[in-house]
Formats: sequence, structure tokens, C-alpha cells
Amino acid sequence: MALNLTAQRVTLISLGVDDIERSSAFYAALGWQAAETLPEVRFYRLRGLMLGLIGMDALATDQGRPGIRLGTGAMTLAQNYLSPDEVDGAFAAAVAAGAVVLKEPANAYWGGYSGYFADPDGHVWEVAYNPFWPLDSEGYLAEADG
Repeated sequence: MALNLTAQRVTLISLGVDDIERSSAFYAALGWQAAETLPEVRFYRLRGLMLGLIGMDALATDQGRPGIRLGTGAMTLAQNYLSPDEVDGAFAAAVAAGAVVLKEPANAYWGGYSGYFADPDGHVWEVAYNPFWPLDSEGYLAEADG
């Protein structure tokens, strides 16, 4: 059976935030630039998808669940780097921007090197060097041969 790559895709990741301005400032300190700015949403263009920061109340309403308290931290977003030194630099930049340290970068049980931090709203990010997942010249996962 052929793999349906069209089904295996994500085009938007929305992170619920308590304070859109505080969260936007955090990501700006990491060098992120919003592609679109609305009163309750900031969209960041990534290669092939968008990341949105949206107020918690607006997100709950958009989901058809107005008034519900949404949680965070049950998933991890990750960025891979070409070396442990690059991981250390990205981690230090996040901490300087106000991230909460969850786990300092260290050698990982799976053979790589990684650390974890949380953004101001508790969204968990991993920064990692994975020697088994080659990156292309722009820092994205290289396409598999064949």
C-alpha cells in the first residue's frame, strides 16, 4: 500500500496564550517575526506551515468551547540543530528571552543531545541534536532518499 503523504501533514499549529503581547515579545526575542498580526492572534510563517499564538479565550471560542479553561504542556514542539554547540546556543537564547528551564541540554538516552524549556505560557520546546536525522542547508529535516 502506498504511503499517503497528503494525509501526513500539518499546516497550522495554534498555541493558546494568556497574554498575546507578552508571548509575542518572547518569540520576537528569539528572532521570530510575525507574518500576520491580529488583535487576538499572531501568525508566524514556517516552511510549509504556520504557527499561531492566540489568546486562550479566543481559542476556546474558536474551538466551539467558550468558557472552558485550556491547558498546556501535554505536547512538545522541537527544533533540531546541527551540533550540541548549536543546541546550547539556542537554549541560552531562550533562557535569556525568559524561558523556564525544564531540563538543561545533555546527552540523551536515544543517542543525541537535547534540552527542554517552556515559553511564558507553559508550551514545551525541545532543542536537540539528533545524529540520526540529517538536516538540510536551511536546518530542516532532509528528505529521505527513495
